[in-house]
Amino acid sequence: MRLRLSVAVCTYNGGRFLPEQLRSISAQKRPPDELVVCDDGSSDDTVSLLEEFSRKATFPVRVIASSKNLGSTENFQKAISLCVGEVVALADQDDVWYPQKLERIEQHLLQFDRCIAVFSEADLIDDNSRSVGMTLWKTVGFDKGEQRRFREGDAVRVMIRRPVVTGATMAFRRKILDLLIPFPREVIHDRWMSLLLSTIGRIDLIPEALMQYRRHSGQQVGVGPRSMRDRLRHARVRGEELYRSEIEFFSRVQAHLRLYPSNFPTTESAVSEIARKLSHLELRLRLHRKEVSRVPNVFRELCNRGYWRYSAGWESVAKDLFLSTH
Repeated sequence: MRLRLSVAVCTYNGGRFLPEQLRSISAQKRPPDELVVCDDGSSDDTVSLLEEFSRKATFPVRVIASSKNLGSTENFQKAISLCVGEVVALADQDDVWYPQKLERIEQHLLQFDRCIAVFSEADLIDDNSRSVGMTLWKTVGFDKGEQRRFREGDAVRVMIRRPVVTGATMAFRRKILDLLIPFPREVIHDRWMSLLLSTIGRIDLIPEALMQYRRHSGQQVGVGPRSMRDRLRHARVRGEELYRSEIEFFSRVQAHLRLYPSNFPTTESAVSEIARKLSHLELRLRLHRKEVSRVPNVFRELCNRGYWRYSAGWESVAKDLFLSTH
């Protein structure tokens, strides 16, 4: 038995890394049934590279070039919507897939027919395709405990706490796309999709690295800062913007869930958990603005374990106690 597999790729001035990614997709043990590429108004040789590849590929390739820049979120929605396969695997223009990627995804979805989406581990590489000696999950802090919670059906709470699913590692059953769109332009598509998918049904993880995820200065979105010093510096720079964007994101998710209550099995519990997350974020925003007393409010969130359910634990406690004083 086979599933019809589509691969959705979005490109924008990707000429430097795109050929390597296209070669890796072409070298799949289980080739895709179609490759849909939406280019977002590139000014380099990206489109010509894609057209040349489409003429040589052993599977159907559709290249849709936009005359204007839509932005990554809207462009991914467009690419996914044009796919006709039962399963859609997302791909970035600058990564490299291992030959077994699509094969493993198909095997998993055939074995677990209740699973609506799956994502995998990845190895990190640099601009020169050299390993940086680290995996994606380790970089984002997706540890064994959270992986276990994911397997045990607690994916919603894990992802409300923080994003752990990277779109380039994800594939999902296209039949539920209508429950995910429209993607708000202001949010990152993979975070929006993965959180909603976890409320619709079962989303599984594959602990095997199925691709190389490229970290480089030119990417729009990537893994976060690695060291504590980097994260504190990041928090100082973003400050109020971070809390406001998080509040906006979860407010949008909450509103979307209420549109389809009968289609989302965990809507009630997810909406309640998001409401508590929003309260936590709003408190941290007020602390940052120095609108409320710091010590008693931090202590209260410590006691109700809000920092561990909705933030980064002691690291977030330290930020609220000391960072906002600078």
